[in-house]
Amino acid sequence: MKAKSILNQTRHRTFEVPSRSWKFYQEWNEAIFLHWEVEAEDIWPLLPNGIQLDTIDGKTWISLVAFNMNHIGMKRLPKLPHISDFHEINIRVYTIFNEKPSVYFLSMEGSKRSSCKVLKTLSKFPYQYSKMKRTEYSYESKSKRNLDSFYIEYRVGNKPVIKDDTDIWLTERYAVSQDYKANIIEYDVHHVEWPMQSITLKKLELDYPKFNHLINNKPDKIHYSKGVQVLTWDKKKHKQ
Repeated sequence: MKAKSILNQTRHRTFEVPSRSWKFYQEWNEAIFLHWEVEAEDIWPLLPNGIQLDTIDGKTWISLVAFNMNHIGMKRLPKLPHISDFHEINIRVYTIFNEKPSVYFLSMEGSKRSSCKVLKTLSKFPYQYSKMKRTEYSYESKSKRNLDSFYIEYRVGNKPVIKDDTDIWLTERYAVSQDYKANIIEYDVHHVEWPMQSITLKKLELDYPKFNHLINNKPDKIHYSKGVQVLTWDKKKHKQ
């Protein structure tokens, strides 16, 4: 799908696409979403000053998203060599910044050292390298540095998912806010609405020592998507 067609699909957004030109292209493919409902007071201490926690029905959520990051590139330029294609796992919470529903990353792992190094420098996101392996029905990650581990076996169904309000709240997020030194870094993103399919977990084993009080082997919601093409605008810096 061409960028113009992506930009023409905006009815699923809760705020307008930026008027300035987008800068980066990427794809988030074969995405597995695991979501846990948590108490708001358990997330507040993890957020920096200036970023507000978002809630739905008085609760908030934390999610682990495992996917393939593909075809990273700048507008009108070919994809960036050596860093474009890798596996990524992030752990995120749901926030509001600059009056926009956003996500804030507690953890980001990538399967290529070069990708993690370059993207951490450019984006200011907390990328770290983890050893990862993915097959048609499984996804595995291990980090020696943090002793984090993740293993999932699954099957994807053919039926599309009828989304409820919480499904939409969790997945249709078009801004990212992240702290960096004395600043909040803000990114705007856009893609078509996530196409969702049913997914069945066959096995799930995860151990993230820093977050084990929030995530476990029994998520409250799970989603699967074949993926989206993503347009990203250049970052904005805000003083904390």
